[in-house]
Amino acid sequence: MDPTVGFIGLGVMGQRMLGNMNTFGGFILHAGWDPDPAACRQAQALVPGFSIAEDPFALINDPALDLVYIACPPAHHKIYAMAAIAAGKAIYCEKPLGIDLSESQGLVDAVEAAGNKHCVNFSLASAAAVECMESALADGSIGAVQAVDIHLHFSTWPRDWQVPAAWLSERAEGGFVRETFSHYAYLCQRLFGPVTVKSATTRYPDDAVSAETQCLAALDCAGIPISFMGGTGGIHSSGADKVAFTIWGAKAVYRLYDWNRLRTNSGDGWTEQLTDIADLREEGYRRALINVGRLLRDEAHGLPDFRAALAVQTVVEDILSRRQAK
Repeated sequence: MDPTVGFIGLGVMGQRMLGNMNTFGGFILHAGWDPDPAACRQAQALVPGFSIAEDPFALINDPALDLVYIACPPAHHKIYAMAAIAAGKAIYCEKPLGIDLSESQGLVDAVEAAGNKHCVNFSLASAAAVECMESALADGSIGAVQAVDIHLHFSTWPRDWQVPAAWLSERAEGGFVRETFSHYAYLCQRLFGPVTVKSATTRYPDDAVSAETQCLAALDCAGIPISFMGGTGGIHSSGADKVAFTIWGAKAVYRLYDWNRLRTNSGDGWTEQLTDIADLREEGYRRALINVGRLLRDEAHGLPDFRAALAVQTVVEDILSRRQAK
């Protein structure tokens, strides 16, 4: 029988997940909660019959519920996850796990002690391109990895589709390092092992509220040097944005770009990979939901757990704490 899902947070990410679960199937979309009535109405328009709970804790404790999906701002992840743990529910949480490391450590300890099924939604965990890179690393097609580059630049932050989530523009919970770089910190961790910060500098606006505008960091992953360069600003055009993750190997270069696309170069020019997949973004959503189903059935799935997300959070918060001297 398909698992029954409750949604905590019906903003940008909550509605995206609701729409994907509705499109791809395999889940009973039971109810949700959000403090914004407009977001609730939009969610109900997406899925006719979808109900709105009286409050988040009533939803979490609903005996009909199997899985709690948490998509509220990250400072609130712990309170709802802890309630789901107490209610014996499985948990599917958006990243980052949180913004306070001690609180997130407590959450990891609690979910591991209780034994609830749980995972965190790092989108690259189920990407076809990542599976391709893992295979190339395993069979030696890339050769010895000499370096990894991560380059992110956004002409405007938040991006247009994220504007309703105002907290993304604020340093307390948002910013592109937490929101976007975290995916690539997770990817480094998955492909190569634990990530450590060797040095970093982060630039913030002069006000006390706005999120970072520039970031440079040197990382290490099992002896592999990883460089991260990120920033915001420039012409207001999504076409001018840059999102790229490059593995420099002795035999080949593998570049994940524009989120889901993959190209390789063995010295004779770039070759596009995965051209048989019509829509790599939609394929990623589909694969992620298949893996959530596998998690709930106690099958092999490959999704990151809370402890893996805590390791990513540790790297992210370390980088953000290293502010540029004025």
